[in-house]
Amino acid sequence: MPVPNNAAADEPCAFWSVWSAIRTEAVDLATREPTLRTLLETQIIRAENDADIIAHVISARLSVARVDAEDLFQLFYSTLQEHPDIGAAIEADLLAVRERDPACTTYLHALLNLKGFHALQTHRIAHALWMVGRVEIASWLSNLASLVFGPDIHPAARIGSSIMLDHGSGIVIGETAVIEDEVSILQNVTLGGTGKETGDRHPKIRHGVMIGAGAKILGNIEIGAFSKIAAGSVVLKPVPAHCTVAGVPAAVVRIHRNDEIPAETMDQNI
Repeated sequence: MPVPNNAAADEPCAFWSVWSAIRTEAVDLATREPTLRTLLETQIIRAENDADIIAHVISARLSVARVDAEDLFQLFYSTLQEHPDIGAAIEADLLAVRERDPACTTYLHALLNLKGFHALQTHRIAHALWMVGRVEIASWLSNLASLVFGPDIHPAARIGSSIMLDHGSGIVIGETAVIEDEVSILQNVTLGGTGKETGDRHPKIRHGVMIGAGAKILGNIEIGAFSKIAAGSVVLKPVPAHCTVAGVPAAVVRIHRNDEIPAETMDQNI
């Protein structure tokens, strides 16, 4: 690799040390995460040079990672066995999709064909791994799920049960986001940061909320229980419970009855 123009030939190049560190880190991770061993050996450890590493990693991402299906099965199966609460949440999600999505005519259809459901269940496993300190494989699973299914969900995000990610396409859920039970989220929704905050910087979505297509909720703000975010809204301030907000920036446009559950009715009217 050529020395950068602004560096003397006899000075160490920081860029070189990065690739050396990557190789060392890959060897270490391969010993700790058997599921990733073949991938790391193929893409990094056995690579002939730095260009070989980059070409392998990016091309594999674009063609979907080549990991042995049996290894992934064992990782998923063991995690589900160790965390029975995940199975209960998955059942609740299946019920939610079947009840709320008119295009879903059977539970089997949800299980086999709905990428929002698939992305959510992959997140549940990634989150369990993240919580026990296996952050590398949790992040890898999260990225893989985003490439394959569409939603980009940080493995640290906390998500309850009875959740529907309708369609799933374009959904982004940040690291410190919290989504409580019985929430419905449509396509192209962002639960993101403002770009200015650090630490706890993502929205907290309370029980029974429905978030319409294309809505953006930004910052460490609370969306009150049983509220509705209208499609296309940009929410920058906390939203009270039992109300509908709409607009850019979003403002309260309606107060609900206490018995209304927007996540279940999926009523898009404001």
